[in-house]
Amino acid sequence: MFNHLANWLEDARQQANPNMTIMLIGNKCDLAHRMAVSKEEGEQFANENGLLFLEASARTAQNVEEAFIKTAAKIISKILEGIFDVFNESSVIKVGYGHPQGTSRARDGMVAQRGGCCS
Repeated sequence: MFNHLANWLEDARQQANPNMTIMLIGNKCDLAHRMAVSKEEGEQFANENGLLFLEASARTAQNVEEAFIKTAAKIISKILEGIFDVFNESSVIKVGYGHPQGTSRARDGMVAQRGGCCS
């Protein structure tokens, strides 16, 4: 059932950071009677492959925001655990993205002032 997905995961982990956060989303949960994969099968595949799992519906927006929130929370958890070093220039996660121009996050979590967007 998940043959192609298993191959895609293997390729992604070989080509990108192996610690990346991936969420498997079962779509169309509003059409449970027509699902090709049960929630239990999706959860099992996700657990076996170290993925987050959630069922969602693009039509009704059920769990769509939750998918982003859970993924972001997992990434933050990995930062706090030291899996990602956001202060390393080669890190794939950039601190301060999306903050107003002229501010950045300091190591202690406080907002530090800086001059312009690139200093």
